[in-house]
Amino acid sequence: MTDLEVIKHMAKLELARREFFYFCHLLAPKFYKENRQYLIDMCDEMQDFYYSDDEVAIINVPPRHGKSRTASMFAQWVFGQNQEEKIMTGSYNETLSTTFSKAVRNGISEEKADQDQIVYRDIFPSTRIKQGDAAMNLWSLEGGYNNYLATSPTGTATGFGASLLIIDDLIKNSLEAFNEMVLEKHWEWFTNTMLSRLEEGGKIIIIMTRWASKDLAGKALEHFTDEGKRVRHINLKALQDDGTMLCEEVLSRRSYESKIRAMGPEIAAANYQQEPIDVKGRLYISFKTYDGELPQFKEIKNYTDTADSGEDYLCSINYGVTFSNEAYVLDVLYTKDGMEITEPKQAKMLYEGEVNWADIESNNGGRGYARSVERILRDKHHSNKTRIEPFHQSKNKTARIISNATWVMDHIYFPADWRFKWPEYYKAMTEYQREGKNKHDDAPDATTGIAEKIGQGSLFSFD
Repeated sequence: MTDLEVIKHMAKLELARREFFYFCHLLAPKFYKENRQYLIDMCDEMQDFYYSDDEVAIINVPPRHGKSRTASMFAQWVFGQNQEEKIMTGSYNETLSTTFSKAVRNGISEEKADQDQIVYRDIFPSTRIKQGDAAMNLWSLEGGYNNYLATSPTGTATGFGASLLIIDDLIKNSLEAFNEMVLEKHWEWFTNTMLSRLEEGGKIIIIMTRWASKDLAGKALEHFTDEGKRVRHINLKALQDDGTMLCEEVLSRRSYESKIRAMGPEIAAANYQQEPIDVKGRLYISFKTYDGELPQFKEIKNYTDTADSGEDYLCSINYGVTFSNEAYVLDVLYTKDGMEITEPKQAKMLYEGEVNWADIESNNGGRGYARSVERILRDKHHSNKTRIEPFHQSKNKTARIISNATWVMDHIYFPADWRFKWPEYYKAMTEYQREGKNKHDDAPDATTGIAEKIGQGSLFSFD
């Protein structure tokens, strides 16, 4: 090379050391093109996050736009900045976590195929994999100890401390996105395993396609924001608000529309537009609310769904019935407490709410529960105002909930601040899915009971 060519070559290497995007561009120019602005922006955000005081970065990127590749490149670049970093990465299974580890390790170890090829060692010559460190998912740099660990919810992280956590796409498919229990397990793994490995002052990067409002990205955004941590959210949509694509070369408008037709609008919106699938899949789209003076009621009623098992909630709702058969929710008892606690609580709620009639499902011990509540009303509160009516519920729960959803949305009114008055009940109602496996259905079940008792007349009578 001429002196000028040498100067240009060295300038490229120095720029790659300093700038994460140009590191990617130098090693993989066919993908990290300088005209792909979204990649420049994403890389710049990740670099700025690394040097900033921010503690958590949530990066939502559509499929095939380079999120996993960029995450593995970032791990390599970070090791070039600081060989004392300890990076732990997490993927949804051991196969993917091993693939991620190989990408990082092989990138650092790559040998030149010809003299003109630029490899990692040209940019960061002092960053090398420790010789003899053969484990694929746990390895060290020369002069370091256990610098990198790749794991998954089925793997282990015992004995490893991390200064940087990188979580890459935990959700496998739409079936997992619909399964609240799978999402809960992801969160438990993240908090119990991954966070316990994070060292003081460490940083977290979660890079994934959005699927559900309670996926890891959604829960992390809510949790860390509530904790007061400095959270950075990078949200990239395939189809921009102005109708252009994020990158026409990576995903054209024609291909995007073809994918939408093939996979359906809800899954496409989650995958490509970062709109959680369960937001579109929620059974209840909206709720009516009231504030201020209540209307005149012809009676005050109660509907109670007793807990079928220790994992279920008891849900008891006091509501006023107007002369036009609209229901106004007045009080809610929603709890996993045992009967020794819920029986006196409900008796008190019925007494103080001046309830005229209480319908209590008699399935699975409900009849005995109803008798106990009636006894407490009589003995402790000296009241016989409330008529307790136990009844057997024989219809399919899910079918009842879905078939009455429209009436619930149109004719049941909730206090304007019900989100704060009864947060768990509010959460159970607003997150219930039309399809898929719901972790709890006790709140929609009891609320549906109101619709059946006053909204549908004798058609849905269970007495």
